[in-house]
Amino acid sequence: MPGARILLVEDDGVLTDLISRNLRVRQHEITNAGDAQQALRCLRTKTFDLILLDINLPDQTGWEVLRIAQQEELLPSQIIAEERVVLPVVVLSAVRVSPRRLAEFRPLAYLPKPFPMDALLRLAAEAAARRTPIASDKELTTE
Repeated sequence: MPGARILLVEDDGVLTDLISRNLRVRQHEITNAGDAQQALRCLRTKTFDLILLDINLPDQTGWEVLRIAQQEELLPSQIIAEERVVLPVVVLSAVRVSPRRLAEFRPLAYLPKPFPMDALLRLAAEAAARRTPIASDKELTTE
């Protein structure tokens, strides 16, 4: 089974390295983004099976990334067990996340920092299992 295509949006270099190494060794394809603008550029040009999104970013919040991505229809919804529609996003945060925000954006999961790496690896494996073949990634057209 091929690994998941994962966008990791995290501004902490040490944590980015730790997460990336753990995912790559399990055959997942990782794209790193250190801020909101870089994350949105990635979402506009590639398709991902899972997004690992830090909420506290240097230029905007992760919530703003989600809001813009939804407006631009960059995040496909997924139907999980019991037909619950969620975004393929795992929210990572060192600060407490309000239930209202979670209800608004319906992420796949919320992992408060520090989180157990096993939980993140399980979510990545589940994303790989749900992965559907895509003919090609989105392409930018310039005229």
